[in-house]
Amino acid sequence: MRIVLLGPPGAGKGTQATILADELGVPQISTGDIFRANVGAGTELGVLAKKYMDAGDLVPDEVTVAMVEDRLAQADAANGYLLDGFPRTVAQAEALATLLDKAGQPLNRVLEIRVPDEHIVERLAARVTIVDGVETQRDDDKPETVRRRLQVYAEQTAPLVDFYSRAGLLRSIDGVGEVTEVTERALTALRSE
Repeated sequence: MRIVLLGPPGAGKGTQATILADELGVPQISTGDIFRANVGAGTELGVLAKKYMDAGDLVPDEVTVAMVEDRLAQADAANGYLLDGFPRTVAQAEALATLLDKAGQPLNRVLEIRVPDEHIVERLAARVTIVDGVETQRDDDKPETVRRRLQVYAEQTAPLVDFYSRAGLLRSIDGVGEVTEVTERALTALRSE
């Protein structure tokens, strides 16, 4: 299966992506991992992306799409994959569709994990890390920061829900509950016609 996973920050995408990829026997492909691998290996695309990142700029879509294209061409992705964190915009989704159409391998499903904003704010505010025996909260988990991240998601990424719904690929599930409950909902949605 070729799957895109959507959902706001704090919806549990990373947790579900790992479980679902293992359950379905496909690699979990994260754009963060792709960037780190290309930058770390000093690839041509990695060097180009690093220039933008070092300047504090977003890496242009064409560079991101080229990195994703390169990753999807690797042997472990031949029988499918789960994309986590890409696409983030309709422009990226259109570029991905063009790339997959050329390869004759369109997406099978897009899974959206829905969680109410206030639940996410509470969930992330409760998330702490223990460093040297002291509980600390990540700066990006503070309520005001989470609300801003949710606003950015609503503006930039949420339009993908309509894009993929129109394409007939979208399946949405409730992301509130125990991890195993959410996983079961996800697997049922992915396997539905």
